[in-house]
Amino acid sequence: MHGLARLLLQTIRRHESIRAGDRLAAAVSGGADSVALLCLLLELRKELGIVLSIAHVNHKLRGEESDEDERFVATLARQHRLELHAWDAPVDRHGASIEAAARKLRYGFFRQLAREGRVNKVTTAHTLDDQAETVLLRIFRGSGIRGLSGIHPRIIFEDGARPFGELVRPLLGFRRSALREFLREKEQTWREDSSNRDPAFLRNRVRHRLLPMIAEEFAEVSIEHMAELAEIARAEEEHWETGHPEVRAQGGGAGKPRQAASLLVSPLLALTLAAQRRLVRAWLETNAPDVGISFRLIEEVLELARGPLSVKPGEKLGNKLGEKLGKKLELSNGRNLRRGRQELVLELEPLGRQAPDEAPNEAPNYEYSLAVPGAVEVPELSVRIEARVVDADGVPKDERRHLLDPGRLPKEVMVRNWRAGDRFWPAHTAAEKKVKELLSDRHATGIEKKLWPVAVAKGCGLVWMRGFAVPAALRAPARASKAIWIREIAGMI
Repeated sequence: MHGLARLLLQTIRRHESIRAGDRLAAAVSGGADSVALLCLLLELRKELGIVLSIAHVNHKLRGEESDEDERFVATLARQHRLELHAWDAPVDRHGASIEAAARKLRYGFFRQLAREGRVNKVTTAHTLDDQAETVLLRIFRGSGIRGLSGIHPRIIFEDGARPFGELVRPLLGFRRSALREFLREKEQTWREDSSNRDPAFLRNRVRHRLLPMIAEEFAEVSIEHMAELAEIARAEEEHWETGHPEVRAQGGGAGKPRQAASLLVSPLLALTLAAQRRLVRAWLETNAPDVGISFRLIEEVLELARGPLSVKPGEKLGNKLGEKLGKKLELSNGRNLRRGRQELVLELEPLGRQAPDEAPNEAPNYEYSLAVPGAVEVPELSVRIEARVVDADGVPKDERRHLLDPGRLPKEVMVRNWRAGDRFWPAHTAAEKKVKELLSDRHATGIEKKLWPVAVAKGCGLVWMRGFAVPAALRAPARASKAIWIREIAGMI
């Protein structure tokens, strides 16, 4: 038995992730990692007592190259006399992130295989390197302990509370280089995905530029330390979820009526700061799942909660309490968080209410889909807004703060006027701010203020705002050859 196979067997037995009698489908794309996983499982299948098959999804993203991948995997299945579960699942190139859309399709297929009883487990070839990349990406984008837990080794497929299958990732402790060396020793070929070298994708830049630099400057073990951090974070999350009922929130959740919900302030502030943050996050996620939650928002909620808690009957409101009571925090999608006497109240913005600085009702909201690249007319502003792919070197220096990274932007954004609760974080500023405050700083008023355009991307929030630098997390890298430039063009076609 090969040394790598022996190590994998030890890992599987230690975690009991694969058991005798399992009908296991190996998800094989044709790339080195998944082919190595298949070869290792072939070597271990008698020892494990499993029924092995192959699952492959063709997303049709690279034309003939994608079809060649499918033929390669089909050949492997025939060669080893394995059942092949193959599915053509083209990805909508005009939707949100292509990678996210493809992943959703793949995992939907894996769930379907398990639901139909064709397999009871699916295994994927995520490696220690994938884990380190994920941890870094989440740090860059902003993350708490939950995000640092990275790629989980197991996912239970459930219908409600009824489990019907499982996805396992047994290679999370294995380096990508070791898997390739294993394949070379076996003289086993694999397919190379050309898109994995495209620097337009942020993960590729982390994989091919940042991780090698970290390994060279701080030693290879630093990559392993990042993966270990994910394991530590995952254990911390499990501890909080299972052993601390005080941070669990009650409420409606997704699909429930949008109605007022309250959170008592006194019990909240009696908790440690870590527990306070977790309870606020859980409460918002449960009762307002459509609100984007960030560290800054949680801190603002806690700030709203601090201060005098209650007033006895007949007692006059002191100045401090008077300032605190009724104070509101604007959230997205028309929600407000109001400070009551003893609680925080999550409420809807009353219909028909109009903020003092909003324009009259004759200036309605607008919203238009903008392809990236592409252009859209905005009659309300008498302008055309374009998202162009440009040569970054050819853009004037003072305009480069407006350039976006093509790898971070989906193929479509929504251009609209800003709404109550919208937040934006221009590069080179200290923190995220409400759009309302940013515009007030610029002395925008009336219709001009109400109609001020922004661009929203699914999963990213506001990615562009007229006249402001784009967020640092979405900016085109300094050495990028191509970038996306969203800007207004006076007049319409």
